[in-house]
Amino acid sequence: MKMAAPTASKAASLGCNNKPTFPELDFRSGARVEELNKLIQEFTKHDQREYDDQRALEIHTAKDFIFSMLGMVQKLDQKLPVANEYLLLSGGVREGVVDLDLDELNVYARGTDYDMDFTLLVPALKLHDRNQPVTLDMRHSALCHSWLSLRLFDEGTISKWKDCCTIVDHINGATNYFFSPTKVADWFYDSISIVLSEIQKKPQRGMPKVEKVEKNGTIISIILGVGSSRMLYDIVPVVSFKGWPAVAQSWLMENHFWDGKITEEEVISGFYLVPACSYKGKKDNEWRLSFARSEVQLKKCISSSLMQAYQACKAIIIKLLSRPKAISPYHLRSMMLWACDRLPANYLAQEDYAAHFLLGLIDDLQHCLVNKMCPNYFIPQCNMLEHLSEETVMLHARKLSSVRSDPAEHLRTTIEHVKAANRLTLELQRRGSATSIPSPQSDGGDPNQPDDRLAKKLQQLVTENPGKSISVFINPDDVTRPHFRIDDKFF
Repeated sequence: MKMAAPTASKAASLGCNNKPTFPELDFRSGARVEELNKLIQEFTKHDQREYDDQRALEIHTAKDFIFSMLGMVQKLDQKLPVANEYLLLSGGVREGVVDLDLDELNVYARGTDYDMDFTLLVPALKLHDRNQPVTLDMRHSALCHSWLSLRLFDEGTISKWKDCCTIVDHINGATNYFFSPTKVADWFYDSISIVLSEIQKKPQRGMPKVEKVEKNGTIISIILGVGSSRMLYDIVPVVSFKGWPAVAQSWLMENHFWDGKITEEEVISGFYLVPACSYKGKKDNEWRLSFARSEVQLKKCISSSLMQAYQACKAIIIKLLSRPKAISPYHLRSMMLWACDRLPANYLAQEDYAAHFLLGLIDDLQHCLVNKMCPNYFIPQCNMLEHLSEETVMLHARKLSSVRSDPAEHLRTTIEHVKAANRLTLELQRRGSATSIPSPQSDGGDPNQPDDRLAKKLQQLVTENPGKSISVFINPDDVTRPHFRIDDKFF
């Protein structure tokens, strides 16, 4: 005799639908998603430190010292613009805040060499006339790169900078001066060295101690000791433009994750040429397009959980893929921006999805390596991995495979690294607390009684605006009164 299958209602009453509940697992590694989320949160807690009033004042003192130094550089030979606009970014060049090559940089480690790091873009030249079309000479360069002819500028500018140019004579007898990133960097390093030498001949109370000045390729790295803090400034000479380059015009025609959240005018307010060349480019002539100002605006539209995953993933790859220097944290940043365009905003806004985002970023990076393809976000036709050898990309892909197989263990290792760096910082602070250098604002008074109003303002500027653009408008004849702009707000 055949028996009929129980109906759905009977099956439910018999308990046939009682499925065991399992924790959410990552299929590839078997890691519990909940555990990965907790590890990412722990990393974020140790990586994002809060600063007290004394530390905020030390940050302010270091910033004032750097800007005063740049004012003196301008006075040496009047090469730099008198009224300049700097872009101050949280994080050093090694953190991928700007698209620069890392293979020429000396290795600095947080905790061992410095406690906080910043990147400062300093325009050597500005082309800020919006009515003048941005004309870049890309005939001799790879995508995302350009030569810069000083014919775009007046005779006075050419006269000041021609010793930092390469000269090309044409058949018709005309002479063309091309702004040289290597010669500009050499001049900048020499000028900074002269100024620092003069400053150190007449030390003042509360003045930061210059612990290190190094030229790393075309970047000048300065480590300052201020009180109990050590601050790394990566100073980058750039060419600043208003508007948008024609080579990136088609990018504006596409749909993007930031549409409707910020205006197009905010995104395309300006771009830079930074001193870096393509793999086969001519180092003396070639500059790289940088959209650092636009990236600061775009970061305002990225969810906190995705940013936490990005920071954790970046910390893992900086350690894991450090040799050979092929993958930069900037590549990971580009992949994150592409993911924002690809995935629904409500999915990326999930607060408890940091683990999914971390695993996805690792997958994306591995995919890019295996296919040797990482498009620049603003100029997609530019493949930033095109020059890598098959051997190099497969070596890094295999390393990433080990991370993907056990992400929890790599997160734990990364957490231990950041905790060790914090312990080194705290130990140095304890040693220096008895001999803390007073802030210049204290006028020789009690250094333990800082100006509360100033400290609160500085904390707002530095600690409450992670990743935001801090522009400083400064007159070298009065460096005591800088004007700050955080994104579109003035202080």
